Amino acid sequence: MTGRKELTADLCVIGAGSAGLSVAAGAAQMGARTVLIEAHRMGGDCLNTGCVPSKALLAAAKAAQAVRGADGFGVGRQAPDIDFAAVRRHVHGTIAAIAPHDSEDRFRALGCTVIRERARFLDPSTVLAGNTLVRARRFVVATGSRAAVPDLPGLDRLPFLTNETVFDLAERPRHLLVVGGGPIGCEMAQAFRRLGAEVTLIQRHRILPKDDADAAEVVRRSLVADGVTVLENVGIERAEQVGTDIVLTLSDERRPIGSHLLIAAGRRANVEGLGLEEAGVRVTAKGIAVDKRLRTDNRHIFAAGDVAGGPQFTHWAGHHAGVVIRNALFRLPIRVSERTLPWVTYTDPELAQVGLTEAQARDRHGDGIHVLSAAFADNDRARAERHAEGFAKAVTDRRGRILGATIVGPQAGELIQAWGLAMAGGLKIGTLAGVIAPYPTLGEISKRVAGGFYTPTLYGPRTRWLVRLLARLG
Repeated sequence: MTGRKELTADLCVIGAGSAGLSVAAGAAQMGARTVLIEAHRMGGDCLNTGCVPSKALLAAAKAAQAVRGADGFGVGRQAPDIDFAAVRRHVHGTIAAIAPHDSEDRFRALGCTVIRERARFLDPSTVLAGNTLVRARRFVVATGSRAAVPDLPGLDRLPFLTNETVFDLAERPRHLLVVGGGPIGCEMAQAFRRLGAEVTLIQRHRILPKDDADAAEVVRRSLVADGVTVLENVGIERAEQVGTDIVLTLSDERRPIGSHLLIAAGRRANVEGLGLEEAGVRVTAKGIAVDKRLRTDNRHIFAAGDVAGGPQFTHWAGHHAGVVIRNALFRLPIRVSERTLPWVTYTDPELAQVGLTEAQARDRHGDGIHVLSAAFADNDRARAERHAEGFAKAVTDRRGRILGATIVGPQAGELIQAWGLAMAGGLKIGTLAGVIAPYPTLGEISKRVAGGFYTPTLYGPRTRWLVRLLARLG
């Protein structure tokens, strides 16, 4: 070990993505001696190749679409003049504006020791990063995930894009083939179509298979209306390059042809090269195996974020960070729970979910549920803004306990938060029904959905009988 530097810490965090940064920032500010190790870019996938650039691109696409739809408001219509190089500058400018919050300088200022090297466990209590040995009371592995590349014949001989490269395109694709109809695939398909590319989206099952089927259908119709060719329930037999084009042969013998290929077929945990076996940490096909307290088989090592094999959302990684800090620093037996976990697909319209979908609720509770819904077509604000597609839906048990909510429509990601708050606080449906919602707002739709729980009783035979009786009594 001659020439190696040695550090002793209370907490060593491997990975400076969403989960790792949140853990390191919290621990350092609470007085823990904290080491943060990152071999690549600070901010991880979310800042550099995920949430931030994708939402910046979607914002540009939405602006282009607003120009196309301006005549509906009596404003002169014209085709948007899309400068794709300027769009790219907007995307990377957004990353640059947010980057200081995730920077090495900020974390050093917070009191972290930051090491920009690849980390590897040598034993259950020691990590080697470059030329530095780190021994810590607790470790957190937060190395994130990367795009999964399917075993598709011919793909290894083709140039293809993933979320890690698609935002670096210097020119707009002529025709983008998107493999994968999950949230990333749907968002990118719509964004590039609205920015002027031809787009074909291919999905083995239906698009957005983890979401409510009726809500996913609203998104599908919107994609088609924008001009995206959506091919569902079809497999891909092989991929090949013909001249400058990429050709996919599908299981139904169709052969879509494109200039670019984007693979958006899921994610894979980053577990390679970490020496996890030497540390006594078990790895599964999904990622690092953890318990509800995010502890690995080695109780001194935690895993957080995408690498822990659960839902892959930045806000879920943030929740993981809070659980890890309370367990690792304060030894509190806090557990993760997905019961009130929300997620959003940022297409237009957005699709948001918290808790159980209708199908999941029926599987778990049978016929003992109430399904309540309201359409944005009946919401005056949505009508005024010409965004009346979609609906809000809630599922409760017979006593009015909220089991889940689905919203597909304008600003669904904002509107779902009221339902998440109600569920987290253990509030019943009557609380949302009793809210005085300002008029006209999109948020009125949640009050309308909640009020539907009482409609059969309020306007039923017993109420009418009581009203007539009281009328006769004067």
